[in-house]
Amino acid sequence: MAQGSNGLSYAQAGVDIDAGNALVEAIKPAAKATARPGVMAGLGGFGALFDLRAAGYADPILVAATDGVGTKLRIAIDTGHLDSIGIDLVAMCVNDLVCQGAEPLFFLDYFATGRLDVPAATRIVGGIAEGCRIAGCALIGGETAEMPGMYAAEDFDLAGFSVGAMERGAALPAGVAAGDVLLGLASDGVHSNGFSLVRKVAERAGLGWDAPCPFGDGSLGAALLTPTRIYVRPVLDALRAGGLHAAAHITGGGLTENLPRVLPEGLGAEIDLGAWSLPPVFDWLSRTGGLETAEMLKTFNAGIGMVLAVAPDRAEALAALLREAGERVMPLGHVSEGAGVRYTGHLA
Repeated sequence: MAQGSNGLSYAQAGVDIDAGNALVEAIKPAAKATARPGVMAGLGGFGALFDLRAAGYADPILVAATDGVGTKLRIAIDTGHLDSIGIDLVAMCVNDLVCQGAEPLFFLDYFATGRLDVPAATRIVGGIAEGCRIAGCALIGGETAEMPGMYAAEDFDLAGFSVGAMERGAALPAGVAAGDVLLGLASDGVHSNGFSLVRKVAERAGLGWDAPCPFGDGSLGAALLTPTRIYVRPVLDALRAGGLHAAAHITGGGLTENLPRVLPEGLGAEIDLGAWSLPPVFDWLSRTGGLETAEMLKTFNAGIGMVLAVAPDRAEALAALLREAGERVMPLGHVSEGAGVRYTGHLA
């Protein structure tokens, strides 16, 4: 059929299929570098295959998690610092999986943008691949959506989906009891929650993202984009060593909301706020925003990215194992009778 002189193309509508194909080719090496036992095919098919038996599981239970990065993306977009935001995306999913006792096996991403910039997208997906490498899971697929009219040309959104597995009967939490020791694993900053408030605090302070960081080196934007720490390997090591009863990923809701999610009905937690020092970024947020302690503990991780409930007779050994794996470990308190989180001491 002949095309009239006023005929339109998809490219004229703002969608470049060739750019999408170029991105797939550009990210294939990064995805291939995350391959692990169980992966059955590379990128490019209509779906991705994974062999649980080849991954070493005899009677597996699958666990799934999905998440995004939230308004931290706004800082990445505004500053052009795109290389680590993908690590955040992976971390938000795989850290949740390991709290169920599951080993993350594979990851898929969804990347939507107003205009597909192949070099920028390659950097973003490179970060996703790096997060998968740290977590020991494979990047086996994803979706790129060019959506003019839905997003400004330079804007994008990210979502992720991960599947993990554990042998039947190995799920967490399990065996949590009053007297269990609570071990806190240090965060690497704000991670990926509370950034709507972070942006409001920066606005109140009159600071742009290129301003000198008031609590460290470099620019404010770069400091705030420090990626979410991935705790998968050390927590799995602790689980295999024995004595780990529960793990709580400290995300939105902070210690106050997340720790009770892994405690049995009728049990709570006693936490000494003096057990760790408030990292500089949180001290700045607290002072500049005039934030009350209760707000800090419910909005941010306040320096604790993961909390483990462990058997009292295993606490020292597991703390040593975690430190050997590179974690900064702080005994925070203990599981106690009575629901809720009760704080003593001062956050400073």
